[in-house]
Amino acid sequence: MRKIAWVWLMIVLAVTGCASTNGSGQEKTLTIGNTIDNVTFDIHDHGNTQTESIHVNMFEYLVKKDGNDPQKKLPGLATSWKRTNDKTWRFELRKGVKFHNGDPFTAADVKFTLERVAKDKSLVDYSAYSGIQQVNVIDDYTVDIITKGPDPIMLARLSRISSGILPAAYFQKQGVEGFIRNPVGTGPYKFDKWIKDDRVELVKNTDYYGDKPQWDRLVFRTIPESTTRISELLTGAIDIAVIIPPGDIQRVQDSGSTYYTDKDSARVQSLLVRQTPGVVTANPKVREAIELAIDKKALVDNVLGGAGVPTQEAIGPGILGHDPKLFNTNVYNPERAKQLLVEAGYPNGVELTLSSPASTKEVAEAIAAYLTEVNFKVKLEILEQTQYKQRDNSNTFKELALQGKGNSMFESPLPLEVFTTENAKGQTDYSNSEVDKLLKDASTNLDDQKRAEQYQKAQEILAVDRPRIFLYQNKFNYGVNNRVEFTPRVDEMFYADDIKLKE
Repeated sequence: MRKIAWVWLMIVLAVTGCASTNGSGQEKTLTIGNTIDNVTFDIHDHGNTQTESIHVNMFEYLVKKDGNDPQKKLPGLATSWKRTNDKTWRFELRKGVKFHNGDPFTAADVKFTLERVAKDKSLVDYSAYSGIQQVNVIDDYTVDIITKGPDPIMLARLSRISSGILPAAYFQKQGVEGFIRNPVGTGPYKFDKWIKDDRVELVKNTDYYGDKPQWDRLVFRTIPESTTRISELLTGAIDIAVIIPPGDIQRVQDSGSTYYTDKDSARVQSLLVRQTPGVVTANPKVREAIELAIDKKALVDNVLGGAGVPTQEAIGPGILGHDPKLFNTNVYNPERAKQLLVEAGYPNGVELTLSSPASTKEVAEAIAAYLTEVNFKVKLEILEQTQYKQRDNSNTFKELALQGKGNSMFESPLPLEVFTTENAKGQTDYSNSEVDKLLKDASTNLDDQKRAEQYQKAQEILAVDRPRIFLYQNKFNYGVNNRVEFTPRVDEMFYADDIKLKE
């Protein structure tokens, strides 16, 4: 009987993967419940924050962001750096670093990684790196990054998603598909398994050059349904759950075994608004009516439980180009929204489709209700994450799509450059030559004050043209098991060795 009970206990521990102590030879495991699966292990071919939060434990950047002040950059695989002229950055690289397969880390790996994403237009993150002309290897531990024009945010580019350094020889030998099956980085944790739509498991890198990894195993589980994710947290099957719905916050706080924590983020929730000729939202009066119909403050207070700030801009405080006049604003005016529809030629209302991922269903339902009150006839389309992503990648949304966009650079270009005529083509089909010029000029302006003014002016135009209707800046929240000490980061990353198991 005792043997059966012991076997059953081992099965439970294996399935849940919850945090355990090192006593009795047990594996020390941290389990995190995300809402979506890992997109890919090709770090250049995705733009997903939850995927990056897995990858940061495997792949390391030349420079790292401070967890509380992302404008502050810390040494990573580069120990020092300096700008040698307007188009050149020199980086001194860390010595004695090995990839998970044993290959030494050298300047050749930096050159391969950055030139790959800077030159291959098919990669998702190409546009964020296309300004890199070339990477020159000075010696095994020194590189010069040469840009096509002055780049005021080079350090920000090198501290996020597509800047994790790849092993050049191994990647070229394995090919993309081979690398995705068995990815290799320099980080404190290395790949063990990926069960699609279920989990990613990493194990500690015993040859890591830095401090000894704290955990034996990291498990990132895919749990899209919030009810299931909260249940798994409350029963101890996972240690950290992302995105706690407002209705579940009190349960997490009162359970006795878990706690709730949140953090302001750079993520902004917005409505993508198609302006393709012939589409009803191509009419500026219709777009204005949509924004005026939505009570953003009530949306934040009642649906999000206060976990956000109403906004009319793509970026928030602390990021150069933030416009205080557009932040913490609410232009709710339903009577004017009704009048605008009449002026637009729709006295009896007009039909439109609002698409949303399942993770923001409650927000989408509230927006649909607001729009209905001012005579829009709304078809609400709630999509599972995979289907939503496919529609987003293929640019096949209809009039409106609810989207949360992070800002892994913590700089204005990432959220704003999507509004250039070239980048908006096929998505919103927005075009404004003044915005194009402002963003182009700002991208190479090394004068921070003037650059900030250019971004602010662009945002003022966008607030009127509404290729996106910005709703609110998110707070990102978590439920955490009491046995774990966890302080959220403003960039939403899970650096496992910053998460402690209480003794």
